[in-house]
Amino acid sequence: MAAAEPPATTWAAHRAARARRATLLGRLLVPLDGAGRVALRRGPDTAAAFAEAWGPPDGRTAVTPLPELLGAIGAHEWRRRGVPVAALGGARIHPHHGVFSPVRGEYVDLVATAPLPAAAREGGALDLGTGTGVLAAVLARRGVRHVTATDHDPRAVACARENLARLGLAGRVTVHHADLYPPHRRAGLVVCNPPWLPERPNSPLDHAVYDPEGRMLLGFLAGLSDHLAPGGEGWLILSDLAEHLGLRNRDQLLAAFDTAGLRVVDRLDTRPTHRRTRDATDPLHRARSAEVTSLWRLAPEP
Repeated sequence: MAAAEPPATTWAAHRAARARRATLLGRLLVPLDGAGRVALRRGPDTAAAFAEAWGPPDGRTAVTPLPELLGAIGAHEWRRRGVPVAALGGARIHPHHGVFSPVRGEYVDLVATAPLPAAAREGGALDLGTGTGVLAAVLARRGVRHVTATDHDPRAVACARENLARLGLAGRVTVHHADLYPPHRRAGLVVCNPPWLPERPNSPLDHAVYDPEGRMLLGFLAGLSDHLAPGGEGWLILSDLAEHLGLRNRDQLLAAFDTAGLRVVDRLDTRPTHRRTRDATDPLHRARSAEVTSLWRLAPEP
């Protein structure tokens, strides 16, 4: 039996194949009329999806690559239907185009069940990289008096504000446009769910999955002590998929904690349940089937 390829080799081949596919499909251009509808006989009415993804049409005809159009249509359907979130009692979160959808509920469940530090109830919480606002909503529902949520993407800021208003939590959660930490703000809890793979994104939608050189992860760790109230904790939600793909190892992660002057209070683990963990035809099946998602409870060294 031939030896299995190293995980990093499998990952590189997988990304290369996806890039080739994206390049080929990107050469298929779809005509659009001045209202953002597909200008083909029996073409779907894509006007709403066009407006949500790229803004109001300007009346001019255009063409768009097929993958871009399919992505906009898919995002429109997610936004229209919403994603039910068990940790919110089945209430729905409505992701916008380009904002990561909380379809993988295991990381949300970790935030819903981890023991809240006492400092969070009075000192509030920060949710860094809030995306749809789902984790901020969970914290507010758990009794955190006030949550400050941030995101660097204006689309995510608008998305989070809309979702929190729909859930009746706009008075409990403030959403700011910020690169990571808001200025001059300490809290009893700081939550961060950075993109899980330390790789370079190839498209705007990749930014929800790829964190080049671990920039967001390391930025969260470096600033944590300066933004925690006494007795506070930082919660890092992170999959170990990067470790199974050979992109990062556990020693590097623990060394990053040490460099930031942080200690591990506890770690809560869960296994993903999405269908790819059971798909033996997936080229990344070996890594996905071993994946564990963790909530690391961190605090400054005494």
